[in-house]
Amino acid sequence: MPDIISIGEPLFELNQPKGEDIFRQGHGGDTSNCAIAAARQGASVAYVTSVGADQFGESFMKLWADEGIDTSAVSRSPVAHTGLYFVTHAADGHVFSYMRAGSAASRMTPEQLPVAMIEGARILHASGISQAISSSAADAVFAAMRIARAAGVTVSYDTNLRLRLWPLDRARAVIHSAVALADIVRPGLDDARHLTGLTDPDKIVDFYLAMGAKIVALTLGEDGAIIATADRRERLPPIAVKLVDATGAGDMFDGAFLSEYLRTNDPFASARYANMAAALSTEGYGAVAPMPRRDAVEAAIAAGRR
Repeated sequence: MPDIISIGEPLFELNQPKGEDIFRQGHGGDTSNCAIAAARQGASVAYVTSVGADQFGESFMKLWADEGIDTSAVSRSPVAHTGLYFVTHAADGHVFSYMRAGSAASRMTPEQLPVAMIEGARILHASGISQAISSSAADAVFAAMRIARAAGVTVSYDTNLRLRLWPLDRARAVIHSAVALADIVRPGLDDARHLTGLTDPDKIVDFYLAMGAKIVALTLGEDGAIIATADRRERLPPIAVKLVDATGAGDMFDGAFLSEYLRTNDPFASARYANMAAALSTEGYGAVAPMPRRDAVEAAIAAGRR
């Protein structure tokens, strides 16, 4: 039985490097990225989703198999396509364009959930995007979270706000309802400012702890991160990188944190590990290709990289 179960929408990636006319093929989707990141750190991982019976879905099935991810809960839709997204790079950062409406993953329902697998896991991970893609997908995530909680499984949730997918009021209502069911909450600073109306990072952390989260990992972009529990908090400094592409860095943090947390049961050590892993993941193009494996992360930590 896998230790970590991730649920959501994979997106086939077409990424155009700076100064080039071509789009390089790759794979994305926040919870798929998280699953791969965790697997590369040595965790036992399964993914719950649906993909199309198309070449993009086939590419994902091969990717997950190559990464050692359990795909027994991945369904193949004969009528819906696998979602796509494009990444271009401008002076102020990367720009995403999506072709995901009606995707196979957006048609997920609570009835498709692998109940026994969820009950036997140690961590269930989902995100705001997992719920934003459709009402039925939102219902499936809520159902999965309640199954996990009833079985004593730790619930992890990345707020991952995408205002192109839903209005802020609706997003806030759904995401905060999900946060109330989560043990580990990983908001990004910009998302949290929209969702909470607060600007100060420490007050944002307090907000999510007050909602019931046992662990809050607030990522601050180029300013590092804050990791907090009810009785302790720690500010993690940024790590100097040769930035190429930040696509998937937050997902890398999620997967590395969850994998390390299963090993150590120490949220602070896990956050320091994840902070390094996320930094390393920005030194190449695409979401998946530059994700480091455990030996690379440990070597960077041992070398005292800052």
